[in-house]
Amino acid sequence: MSLAAAIDTVLDRTIVLGYGDVGLRIRSRLSGWPADPPRMDGRVVLVTGAASGIGLAACRGFAQLGASVRPVARDPERAEDAARHIVGAVPGADVRPLACDVSSTRALRALAERLRAEEPRLDVLVNNAGTMPDERQRSPEGHELMFATHVLAPFALTAWLSELLARSAPARVINVSSGGMYGQSLPVGDLLSERTRYSPKKLYARTKREEVVITELWARELEDQGVVVHAMHPGWVDTKGVREWLPVFRALTGYIIRTPEEGADTIVWLGGAPQALEGSGLFWHDRRPRPTHYLLGASDGDSQERRRLWDLCRCLIES
Repeated sequence: MSLAAAIDTVLDRTIVLGYGDVGLRIRSRLSGWPADPPRMDGRVVLVTGAASGIGLAACRGFAQLGASVRPVARDPERAEDAARHIVGAVPGADVRPLACDVSSTRALRALAERLRAEEPRLDVLVNNAGTMPDERQRSPEGHELMFATHVLAPFALTAWLSELLARSAPARVINVSSGGMYGQSLPVGDLLSERTRYSPKKLYARTKREEVVITELWARELEDQGVVVHAMHPGWVDTKGVREWLPVFRALTGYIIRTPEEGADTIVWLGGAPQALEGSGLFWHDRRPRPTHYLLGASDGDSQERRRLWDLCRCLIES
């Protein structure tokens, strides 16, 4: 192992250094740090959860590379605000805001139908939207809200936009997960967490584990269509969600927490860099593929349980 690779691994395993801004700053100065992505003129990028934080920063990053950006926010006002912000940061950028409550499969279907009718291509789909309510909440269709947002929404958009993505091949799907998923296993026998006592942090991490599993399953499903599917985690990022949902964590990590731009770096890199097309179904952090397991006992379940998750998602989006 080279010295640069050893330092990178140490940063990753220490978590505090690797997930904070220190990790990105050190890694970007090591030999072998992947080059920035090339220009993306003519390519179309869709980003959910684009009203603020990592999603908005990713939109700015893609716009700076010349891509046409479709920021998705919960309501028209937030989507328009995001578009104005992006154009203000990147004058002349092609930005077309879209409103959609991604926790709702009905709203997602309408969004997908609109995109298929209006867009001749879709090169990059970024499933970034996230939530962590203090109490158990449900989507408009009645599903646990974090499962609906972190698992079902990426599954549905990938399913309903797969033909548009394939028509634009090589294309990419990027699912934004969380390092918190390392502490959770696939919830065997309770994929919707209906029989689990509600804990915001636990269910957030659990659904992010499920999101990584569906990433791997979609990677195999689309491997012959010129579409790669990756997951990534951005590290610890100073977002509105972190400030609202995890104020104590934000206070403790304030001296090393990343900016939204630093958190979005690997999203934009995966969206444009040629290295992302060399494989599929990987889990990335700071422009490097990472293991999906560290803790003893955390697992993705067996092939049968993974198939149950796939079949459940398919059933829920078709019902």
